[in-house]
Amino acid sequence: MRAGELTQRTVLIGPGLGYLALFLLAPCAIVFVYSFFERGTYGGIDYIFTLENYGRAVDPLYLSIFLTSARIAALATLVALVVGYPAAYLIATARKSWQVPLLVLAMLPFWSNYLIRTYAWMVLLNNEGLINRALAWLGLIDEPLPLLYNEFAVVVGLVYGYLPFMILALYSSISRLHPEIREASADLGAPSWKTFLRVTLPLTLPGIAAGSIFVFVLSIGNFITPDLLGGGRLKMVGNLIYDQFLKARDWPFGSALAFVLIGLMLLLLFAQAWAVGRGEGRERNA
Repeated sequence: MRAGELTQRTVLIGPGLGYLALFLLAPCAIVFVYSFFERGTYGGIDYIFTLENYGRAVDPLYLSIFLTSARIAALATLVALVVGYPAAYLIATARKSWQVPLLVLAMLPFWSNYLIRTYAWMVLLNNEGLINRALAWLGLIDEPLPLLYNEFAVVVGLVYGYLPFMILALYSSISRLHPEIREASADLGAPSWKTFLRVTLPLTLPGIAAGSIFVFVLSIGNFITPDLLGGGRLKMVGNLIYDQFLKARDWPFGSALAFVLIGLMLLLLFAQAWAVGRGEGRERNA
């Protein structure tokens, strides 16, 4: 590589890398270092090396919170996939003139603040909310349904908040499929459901993996939705980390919990890269 070309590339990528290093890598490095120290008597940091924080992170009490968070995030991811795949398929196979308006509709939730959208769901799901009133007016219920301050409300909020990520990832994958592949399957006598299961679904695994990782990672670390829609009754790992930093003032333990979560996310990203690699291999062989 010539010196001029190297200089040009450095100038182009330098600002982006510098921004990431200053505002992402440096804070993460500080938090990582804090995770190996002890909590001060009145909060803060005592610079005494210890591994106790990571030992506490795998305590059954905190491990159960991690497992609960993973279960709720996985459920939200599954619901988002079931809802998002047909929507993405419809957008990707629609006429070209309709695809952009449909994508804009899918992205509309991002045009408002996440906190405002969460409060809107509180209005919809409470005992005097629109949903319970509509069901009562239709004569379907005699008493309000407990739709708020439980796991159901948290899953609904997470799916609504992160569904666009799933749709966009799936749309990108489905739109790259050549229609001739599905047409060839139909010409060979395969019914539409078998074409979907044997052709479309395997070739869109990269999109499924990418969308699922987006939704799962964002859901498992979320603390606003469990706090508001769960009413504080449902503790997730994001709430646990938030409490350690701002309430218990145990920064070292909060840092350790944060890096356990980051480690889980990295494993999922490696799994996504593996799935994408396999999917690209299948596309080349198709």
